[in-house]
Amino acid sequence: MMPPIDESAYLISARPADMDHLWAQGWRHFGPAFFRYSHTLSGAELRHVMPLRMNLDRFSLSKSQRRVCRKIADLRLQITPTVIDAEREDLFDLHKQRFTENIPETLEVFLGPLPNRIPCANLEVALYDDSQLIAASYLDLGARSVSSVYGFFHPDHAWRSPGIATMLLEIEYAQQHGYRYYYPGYAFREPSHYDYKKQFTALETYDWSGRWIPFQRSHKS
Repeated sequence: MMPPIDESAYLISARPADMDHLWAQGWRHFGPAFFRYSHTLSGAELRHVMPLRMNLDRFSLSKSQRRVCRKIADLRLQITPTVIDAEREDLFDLHKQRFTENIPETLEVFLGPLPNRIPCANLEVALYDDSQLIAASYLDLGARSVSSVYGFFHPDHAWRSPGIATMLLEIEYAQQHGYRYYYPGYAFREPSHYDYKKQFTALETYDWSGRWIPFQRSHKS
């Protein structure tokens, strides 16, 4: 059995190829703060961390994901370099009321003070209902890979599954621009509120020894 991994680093700037390498080793980041860990505690329960990535050449939509796409057909999509402003902070404040623990006070905690420059280029995938921002997610750009940092949405539009929708739009953007891998972030081997990440096709998981292996849905048990 491998010993637990729990590492952190601080990085102001990274080349696109460097970001690819870090993601491929199981690293994540919030702003300049990088981290990777193979285990974590949730209350008194030990959770086994599963970094996930998607092979974009093999991805296909499920029936439920096609339904999500139809639910957002009336919304306007906007993809731009990421900037944090009062409108986004206000929406984040509404979104975080859905949770009871481990929620940062501000969006800047997730994205850092200069999210489009530190540590790498980052895009906002935003959905608007007329002029109202109702969902946003944030996508790091590497050389051959992209990584989803965080997403949030207006609770009145939860029926649209906007969190899944912006992930699908990130995947579509990555495919259109020739990227090979999409990193949706960590999930746990045990059941958790991150299980929605396990419902995508073409997933691989990092085994913490340097190998990416096909994800088996039996890991949910």
